[in-house]
Amino acid sequence: MYVSPVLQLHVLLQIGCVGLVLAFNAVMWTFFAKALRYSSSSATATVTTTASNFLSSAFLGKLLFGETHTLLWWAGITMTLCGLLLLHTAPSQSEQIQSEKKDK
Repeated sequence: MYVSPVLQLHVLLQIGCVGLVLAFNAVMWTFFAKALRYSSSSATATVTTTASNFLSSAFLGKLLFGETHTLLWWAGITMTLCGLLLLHTAPSQSEQIQSEKKDK
């Protein structure tokens, strides 16, 4: 049975893409687990990971496929980043309790 080289290449590329998806998901879950370990809140780790996934997907989509994003997408990612900024700059609950104890 003859299999054309084009078909062989197509199958090889599909297998490679599936391998890349699995590898990148493994890397993402590794970073997420480390973020959970070092973060004071699971919400902070989750929002940070989600925002970084959106930004890296947008960058790679533009770089590899020439994708463009609508104004609504940019507004959404801006709101996500502003929320992320608030999460990272707000004092934690334990810091607030300690400062209240010092004030008394």
